[in-house]
Amino acid sequence: MALPEVVEVEPAGAATGSVIWLHGLGADGHDFEPIVPELRLAGELDLRFVFPHAPIREVTINNGIAMRAWYDLFSLDRSGPQDEDGIRASSAQLLELVAREEARGIPVERIVLAGFSQGGAIALPRGAQDVAATGRPHGPVHVAAAGRHAAGGSRRQARQPVA
Repeated sequence: MALPEVVEVEPAGAATGSVIWLHGLGADGHDFEPIVPELRLAGELDLRFVFPHAPIREVTINNGIAMRAWYDLFSLDRSGPQDEDGIRASSAQLLELVAREEARGIPVERIVLAGFSQGGAIALPRGAQDVAATGRPHGPVHVAAAGRHAAGGSRRQARQPVA
């Protein structure tokens, strides 16, 4: 599987950790790029920030308009169908990004998965599944998500760390 296009923000020194941060529906990898300097990590932590772009696909609930989306949304009904193929494909791309960071010398326990909305719906279960399957934790997985999504969330705001 091909890696998605990414926006990267490199630290001043050699990277000792990475944050892979997935955007929400309709946004792109540039969405959270401006937050990096606001975190004021320069001189504290040498983190590489990786902001992938979701693929452009038609989104059913948005009248089939093509936009960046980690998966299609067929319905807002909790018991409605989900785009399992799109969810699996995006999860696989996230794993490829993690593997790329490992190949670049970043230990998996120094890789943080983060996401907002649809991005959170991909990052949260992916991090939990990796820990369950491999016993190897990623760094903390922090997710900010709102609305119904693939992780089974409700319409309320959720912020949940996974160890």
